[in-house]
Amino acid sequence: MKGTFTVRQSTALRTLVEKTVANTPVYDIHTHLYDPAFGDLLLYGIDDLLVYHYLVAEAFRYFDIPYEKFWALTKEQQAAMIWDALFIQHSPISEACRGVLTTLNLLGLDVKKRDLPKLRKWFVGWKPTDYVTRCMDLAKVERICMTNSPFDDQERAVWDKGFRRDERFTAALRIDPLLVAWLESAPRLKAWGYNVTTELTERTLSEVRRFLGDWAKRIDAQYVMVSLPPTFEYPSENYCSLLIERVVLPFCREAGLPFAMMPGVKRGVNPQLRLAGDGVARCNVAAYENIFSAHPDNTFLVTALPRENQYEFCVAARKFRNLHLFGCWWFTNIPFLIEEMTRMRFELLGLTITPQHSDARVLDQIIYKWDHSRRIIAKVLVNKYTDIAVTGWVPSKQEIERDVKTLFGGGFDEFLSAGKRIASSGDVTI
Repeated sequence: MKGTFTVRQSTALRTLVEKTVANTPVYDIHTHLYDPAFGDLLLYGIDDLLVYHYLVAEAFRYFDIPYEKFWALTKEQQAAMIWDALFIQHSPISEACRGVLTTLNLLGLDVKKRDLPKLRKWFVGWKPTDYVTRCMDLAKVERICMTNSPFDDQERAVWDKGFRRDERFTAALRIDPLLVAWLESAPRLKAWGYNVTTELTERTLSEVRRFLGDWAKRIDAQYVMVSLPPTFEYPSENYCSLLIERVVLPFCREAGLPFAMMPGVKRGVNPQLRLAGDGVARCNVAAYENIFSAHPDNTFLVTALPRENQYEFCVAARKFRNLHLFGCWWFTNIPFLIEEMTRMRFELLGLTITPQHSDARVLDQIIYKWDHSRRIIAKVLVNKYTDIAVTGWVPSKQEIERDVKTLFGGGFDEFLSAGKRIASSGDVTI
């Protein structure tokens, strides 16, 4: 018998889903933020929001000055130029500009007067730890996963010195230079006391694995990660593919850590824009399927940059249970694509994904990124729940709360635990 679902029930369902999504705490599983103990590496405040590379690239569409002249300015001068170009001379309708306004609004600041000096004054005097709490409370973020690279000299110095960790911050071990620039990275490992050469001898491979183990333990890594170019292939005889095959995957399998891959970044399309100068290109999903298939005892996290690859990775995740898709990254972190990707993932993969991470590089960004994303996720969930409700299967409050907790970190935690269980069982070949 066909179920009935009234307008009143539909309104109640929408209200319940929107409230649940808006108020459920989230684990932000990938950011470029730092524990306050890292000092100046933790970026926050209006000037850092304005000189974020999303806005830099957009502002240069209006600027008529040489790139080097802009980079020679102070941060405050750069921020003032961007504010004038994107907020004063033109309406701030892009997602990056809207994000700044959402953040300021939710912080309780008045943007109507367009007064940048007054906005700056508000941020003066905040203690970093207190401001972290303020932003996390507004965003309803309970945990933040950092991106931590041993190859960053400033960051490595903090780890070497030691510090009292803020328990709200977890860590992910980022190893891009190791894999995509091995010839430059090998001498650095040698200088740090690892007996390596540029040739991938057994001793070198063993030492690289020791390096991974040392750093994963030091930072208590939740996963190991790399951003890979569109040209990545696997299997292959290049350094990147061989190091993944012979070092990274055996280490991750034994340690019970997922290997997170972020495909599709085309580095330095316009080097004059510096961090804002990277682009995107479609990657070969078959290369990643080869990895998932050849290593069923490893677990993998993937967030792809190209829109064109999203469908293929969704289909791959249906075939490989050791793959967990997460987030809408960088150029896909706009409402149009977030909704499209979230809807497609729900329709193909159900609740076995983590729909979003903030990718925030400036602390305040978690406020707008989660506000905007929650609204979209709620919209798609309302639609999906309504689809099944008209059949008579009306989800209960408890079921909706369970599902949203799964999407906002619970499913990710379970995926991490699955890798640990595989490692502890010993049913792997190292």
